Amino acid sequence: MANSTSKFAVIGMGQFGQAIVRKLTQRGAEVLAIDTDEQIIDDIAEEVAYAVALDATDPKALASQNISDYDAVVIAIGNNFEQLTLCAVTLLELETKRIIARATGTVQKTILEKIGIREVLIPESEVATIVTEKLLNPSIVSYLELPDDYRIAELKPPEVAIGRTVGDLALRDRYNLSLITITKELEVIKNGRVILEEHIDIPNSSTEIGEDDFMLIFGKQVDIERFLEINE
Repeated sequence: MANSTSKFAVIGMGQFGQAIVRKLTQRGAEVLAIDTDEQIIDDIAEEVAYAVALDATDPKALASQNISDYDAVVIAIGNNFEQLTLCAVTLLELETKRIIARATGTVQKTILEKIGIREVLIPESEVATIVTEKLLNPSIVSYLELPDDYRIAELKPPEVAIGRTVGDLALRDRYNLSLITITKELEVIKNGRVILEEHIDIPNSSTEIGEDDFMLIFGKQVDIERFLEINE
């Protein structure tokens, strides 16, 4: 979770870039939005801490924003790969702490990795992966791929798990899985009305799994699928 001192810069204010700056701002981060289009910058200015129209391939222009002081810079330029590459090289030369770049395909991803960008996203591919997993495993609510075939998956509990405790399930021993959190819907009274609110719990061995709970699981893909198969 971002804290009050987290500072991020996002270069490129297309739909992807604007979505990122809005999400970061909502989470309390200090955000610098950068684009060459002054009108776009004017439109986004009130939603972020800083908004600047400049050429992100110009080292002097980026240095003027103290870009190396930011915790991370996201390159969200999607329609001009030459500009994206030049921007990435410039950020590397300025010794930026962390660079995350958007690519539109595996060829672009390979090129960016070759010039030294360690974190490259292909949003369309990642969305396709998430949709595929949700189609193949309807119990999965959300899904994150990690290196070495590890995954973090938020899922609905299998029927045989409902009403049992975390200790009874023995996820680590039986499935090589770790249960990170459980999200429960609890009844609370607000303004004299009973409403349902989601609460995240750190489970222990005596935590009981409810029908409406969501389990956040960490483990290998094959082990997550093996756990979900007990639904069948």
